[in-house]
Amino acid sequence: MKGLLITVGVLLVLLVAADRVGVLVAEDQVAAQVQQQGQLAGEPEVDITGFPFLTQAVAGRYDDVRISLTADELGQPAGTSAEISLQGVQLPLSDVLGGEVSQLPVDRVDGRASVPFDLLAAQLGGDTTLTREGDGLRITKTVEVLGQTIPLTAAGQVALDGQDLVVTVDSAAGAGIDVPSFVLEQAQDLLDFRYTVPALPFGLQLTGLQVADGGVDVTVAASDVVLQ
Repeated sequence: MKGLLITVGVLLVLLVAADRVGVLVAEDQVAAQVQQQGQLAGEPEVDITGFPFLTQAVAGRYDDVRISLTADELGQPAGTSAEISLQGVQLPLSDVLGGEVSQLPVDRVDGRASVPFDLLAAQLGGDTTLTREGDGLRITKTVEVLGQTIPLTAAGQVALDGQDLVVTVDSAAGAGIDVPSFVLEQAQDLLDFRYTVPALPFGLQLTGLQVADGGVDVTVAASDVVLQ
């Protein structure tokens, strides 16, 4: 009986080891395919969720494959990042074992990308700074109106228009100085701007946004994607 238990224990250890080796190989295959399809600067971090892996591998279908993309991999400024979830990935076991993946059909792709405040502030240039204020933005910038240089602080909202983030100022005031209302009205318009989010891999489209502490987080999605 003791020998049987030892044998079973050894087999379980071998199965777990094989499972972990298999998932690492599959993750490498997916990472290479994602890099090529997304024209990324490097292979992203890939995590095939679910245990055991081998049951998914035999079926050739993975429920949730998570991908983390850095600013360098996306070719975007520091602070930019994306977290992507590939749902319903079809990857035959024979392709994994053969080390050759010609395509990756995916039922749905969901994710979130972060656009840092520094990147948005660069659209206005100069000494612009953006910070979070509730669900909106606080903008500070020195502008020139009617020949006068005026430091301003303003409250604005950010909305989604297709692939653009549109920032619209609701109110503005002089930063530490009194500014006539007619001057503020003209200055306020100078703080409105839009930022076009660069094309994302896998045909992802923007579906929503939320202002966060370090920038604007946008949600993205795509359906029936084939990475090939």
